[in-house]
Amino acid sequence: MKENWLKIFLKGLCVGGTMLVPGVSGGSMAMILGIYDKLITSVSSFFACKKRNALFLLLFALGGGAGMLLFANPLLYLLERYPLVLRWFFIGAVAGSTPMMLKKAQIHSVSWRLPVFLVVGFSAVALFSILPAADASGAENPGALFLICAGLVAAVALVLPGISVSYLLLMMDMYNTVIQSISRLYLPYLLPLGAGVLLGIILTTKLLERAMEKHPQQTYLLILGFVLGSLPELFPGFPVSVPQWLMCLFSLALGGGAIWLLSSQEA
Repeated sequence: MKENWLKIFLKGLCVGGTMLVPGVSGGSMAMILGIYDKLITSVSSFFACKKRNALFLLLFALGGGAGMLLFANPLLYLLERYPLVLRWFFIGAVAGSTPMMLKKAQIHSVSWRLPVFLVVGFSAVALFSILPAADASGAENPGALFLICAGLVAAVALVLPGISVSYLLLMMDMYNTVIQSISRLYLPYLLPLGAGVLLGIILTTKLLERAMEKHPQQTYLLILGFVLGSLPELFPGFPVSVPQWLMCLFSLALGGGAIWLLSSQEA
């Protein structure tokens, strides 16, 4: 089937634009948009079809970079001004993606074992989100080996849905230093960290691709649990007035409807 390259770029745009929103991970948004498994396969089996996979990943990366530049700040501004409305939109998006993820799980018969994977995924991300963050000052001169290992850990958060990379960096006492190193393009820090991230992405995607092929039901239910586990952190509370309720419910329906429409077109 011929790839829709514009759609790939636009989905990358959406993922990049929402990655810096607290409570929304890039992996979750990729799963919600129905492009997650294709990303995993393209990275894990890159050399099986180098030209097509390279073009796919390049377009997605360009879209992601453009999304971060164009939409991250406006989204963060909207999050400050209209936190309830925007967060309810993302909750609706998660809800709208649930049927698509259940379809990918290929559940043909109900077993008591299957919900266990959903609960494990949900609990893992929910517990991760309440762990205390370290002091955000960050170590100024960590060794290269430490940075490579930190990159490996960060890669898991990049690949798995529901886990915020920003919060993970805070937990490792690295957030400020990473942001400063990126802004200054400080290569002695960024190169070993990037090498660890690259290696971690390759290893994690290999494991995920194999799990998706051999155990699709369990894997997709676990991933759905990861995505749903991000909801407690994302949930902003209930509206306090009738106008707020109307706006939040409309935003919830808009987010869910938009994602449901996108996923139905993928079918």
